[in-house]
Amino acid sequence: MTVYIDPPAWPGHGRFWSHLVSDLSYDELHAFAERLGVPRRAFERDHYDLPAHRYADAVRAGAVEVGSREVVRLLHGAGLRRRKGAAQPPSS
Repeated sequence: MTVYIDPPAWPGHGRFWSHLVSDLSYDELHAFAERLGVPRRAFERDHYDLPAHRYADAVRAGAVEVGSREVVRLLHGAGLRRRKGAAQPPSS
């Protein structure tokens, strides 16, 4: 089981955000996020948005630190990438 996180470099709502992704399945990603206490509403299409102050928590829990381009590459490689406007994946 591997979940990945990019640096908190994405601005929004007065803070910076990271993307938390899986290269295996949405189920794996949802389970990891649940263990961290991340609410399901933070899931957006194919990733969780995680505020900068939770970055270290995710890494301590086992998320592998990668660059933002690597996050996109991993999602594409796993067939999990969902672009804006695409149908939402099943929320299993």
